[in-house]
Amino acid sequence: MKKTTAIICVFNEQDTVGNVIISTSKEQFIDEIVVVNDGSTDNSKNIIDKLKFEFNLQVIHFDKNKGKGYAMAIGVENATHDIVVFIDADQTKITPNYTSELIKPLVNNEFEMVLGYSTVNVLTKEINPLKILTGERALFKNDIMPILEKIKQSRFGVETLLFFYYMSVEKSIKFTRLPGLKHRDKYKKASFKEATSNYIGEGWEIVSAALKNHDLVLKSLQRKKSIMY
Repeated sequence: MKKTTAIICVFNEQDTVGNVIISTSKEQFIDEIVVVNDGSTDNSKNIIDKLKFEFNLQVIHFDKNKGKGYAMAIGVENATHDIVVFIDADQTKITPNYTSELIKPLVNNEFEMVLGYSTVNVLTKEINPLKILTGERALFKNDIMPILEKIKQSRFGVETLLFFYYMSVEKSIKFTRLPGLKHRDKYKKASFKEATSNYIGEGWEIVSAALKNHDLVLKSLQRKKSIMY
């Protein structure tokens, strides 16, 4: 039976990180939890440290923010199991055992990366046009070791990088909807001006990741992939 490490990257998520850690510890197939605090300036560090021993967390604190990609890569370097599942620290509504939907296809050798996405309701239809950018995903640790340095430099473009890398090397990908899972809106975490600036900055990092890795994008367009929606 393959074991799983959950990696939770945190940047100023004091209102949600505690519940995310507690809920993750209750998930059926999680054998280890690595929490990477990416230079939070709020109370996230204290909350994490209070839970560290209760839930046997492996905790890494950065003095300064280094970006989501760097935090994820450090989490991978410290993971001791074959499968890693990334979990966003800003979840406000958590469906019990949702990580099983991400992990089981890997345990059964059906897919090589599983992306779990939430949706929004538009005209009575549940949609997510940006599901390749979801933060909830499971994959094999060894599969991303060759691009770990690229991941460290990708910041918020890390999900874009991972998607096109898997496509370019013909790894199988599954998208699975996670009903009920909700994340905290940036406009509820910061002022309108700051939240808008953050969205613009993250958007540029996504575009930048695609431009810097244009070779992967081109390869992915040239090859057939095994993807299930």
